[in-house]
Amino acid sequence: MTIPAIQIRDGLQAQYPDVLTEAALGALEVLAPLDEARREVMAGRLRRRAERIAEGRGPGFLDADAVIPRTSITVADARAGHFVGSEIPRDLQRQWIQGTGPATRPNAPTEVSIRNVAYALLSGADGWMFDGEDALGQTGTMSLDNQRNLKLAFDRDPVFLHAAEQVASEMNTWAEGFLGRRTIEDWRSQLDVTTRIFRPRGLHLDDRHVRHADGRGFSASIVDAVLYVTGTHERLRADGSSIVLYLPKIQTAEEAALWQEILGGLEGYLALPHGTVKTYVLVEQLEAAFQLMEIRAALGERFVGFNTGRWDYINSVSDALAGVPGFVNPNITSIAMTYGYMRNYEDRVRRAVNTPDSRGGFALWQGGMEPNIPVGSENGVQASMARAVAGAEREQGAGASGKWVAHWKMVHIVRPVWERAEAANQLGRDFPPLTYTDEDAAGLTMLEGGPRTVAGARDLLSVALQYGNAFGQGMQAAALKPADFFGDDDVLYLMEDMATAEIRAGILHEWLHKAAAFTEADPPTETAEGASLDTALFERLVSEEYEKLLRADDRDVYDSSKQTTLPIARAALERYVRSEAKLPWLVDLLNVNLDVDDLAEAERRIEEFVTTFTDRGQRITENASF
Repeated sequence: MTIPAIQIRDGLQAQYPDVLTEAALGALEVLAPLDEARREVMAGRLRRRAERIAEGRGPGFLDADAVIPRTSITVADARAGHFVGSEIPRDLQRQWIQGTGPATRPNAPTEVSIRNVAYALLSGADGWMFDGEDALGQTGTMSLDNQRNLKLAFDRDPVFLHAAEQVASEMNTWAEGFLGRRTIEDWRSQLDVTTRIFRPRGLHLDDRHVRHADGRGFSASIVDAVLYVTGTHERLRADGSSIVLYLPKIQTAEEAALWQEILGGLEGYLALPHGTVKTYVLVEQLEAAFQLMEIRAALGERFVGFNTGRWDYINSVSDALAGVPGFVNPNITSIAMTYGYMRNYEDRVRRAVNTPDSRGGFALWQGGMEPNIPVGSENGVQASMARAVAGAEREQGAGASGKWVAHWKMVHIVRPVWERAEAANQLGRDFPPLTYTDEDAAGLTMLEGGPRTVAGARDLLSVALQYGNAFGQGMQAAALKPADFFGDDDVLYLMEDMATAEIRAGILHEWLHKAAAFTEADPPTETAEGASLDTALFERLVSEEYEKLLRADDRDVYDSSKQTTLPIARAALERYVRSEAKLPWLVDLLNVNLDVDDLAEAERRIEEFVTTFTDRGQRITENASF
């Protein structure tokens, strides 16, 4: 008798036989040994982080003579393009606008939650990244519902077609009122327009429903990739569509090489040709910006492009430089894509994708997220849409082949920027070759000033608290704005995901523990110019912003959350920011409290996590409720 390598939570195989199929379970068993490698790679990530903090430095470039771990490729060869890259598949050649969002909703039946997929596939976007990571709630069985809805939708199940017909009518009603025209003429044919893409969770996360037979947590990355590819590959290939994943939170070329092994093993199990599964890589980590060509080389024939985002990347810079006393960010509103280290990061990405591989091929650059939603006052919407279009024009002019939007309505507002340019993509556009000098390294951490204010701290706190609350409610994608603007329709809500809370918590930690000086006085709190955010002021601001949320109406903060998940969000944020040891992820403190409503139990779990990390340098990533 063969002893299984994995365990599934009780009852889930019977509840999700269409997702936890024989093929999926077989693939998880086959790939289970790679989870040990993942643990080793993640332990190495934490060791490097601890060394940088202790030594007061940031990351740097690799030694050109070194070999990329888990490959036979030297760093020098990777930088020179001496590797076989991917040809860009037909359905990825034109990706002017990619929408993002999950395929399900919290606490909703299938016929309601599957509407998310209908909005995506009827949006007119060139591609849609169905999210299993930052924007997908993890309460209950949402990760499995996400996979189920995708399979039903891709197979054109009647429950999906019924929802799609309704959604198409609603979308046309909006478009006629906002754009003065319909956007969907034949809803059935419209479903075939958008390339289907999936984002699994990062290597740093464990799954909530699968674990090793010995009780240890199991990689969420492996689970997500297995469930998506085994569940949809036959339909996608029958439709002539590519199998495409967005790989998040990669920090090093070694991690990219591990993904290559995972996906190669999955292809082997399913008898798919090597390189069938194509991958974009989200450049969300500062360390990755030092290893762009090495990451391309490690993924080889499956790599199609990089994506440049904002929130995650800012957070990674703050975290990677946690041990550098002089590195202190300004207000978050100052850190646009044209700011110092962001501008240099984007420039390196566009130069990396336009470096030819050994076949003379190039890769795609997909621009970052447009979080605006055209809902608010006429003046507010007009101003926000103008900013959105200007941002798209900047990225298109800089060489991006497309960008992301966080809401289907934005497709029709931003896509015309690329329609006017007409070119399907900007592959092979001429940019200076990448160099690897001390000046290049300094550019990736370049600060350019900017205000640092008490009002900025309030913004950070308000949105971080709201996001932590939404996370606990199962909404990892949420429309948010600071509490001071509730009721002001000139200030629009922005679609935010987990990254928005991470960077806000990270900057608050930075300001508190590095004694960052405010650049302006704040009379209401009697804070002078040049004063810093100390513990007393931090606690005052937390209390005041929290009280605003308690007073908010149900539209902005669910009344049902004010005595359940909102206090837990506050406990997690306060403990993260006040911790002397910089914790790697705020999401860790939220994850250990998923499906927990009791504040005392939540605080116990948070303290257990902090103690474990402080004493042993280890994160608690397993599902305590398994």
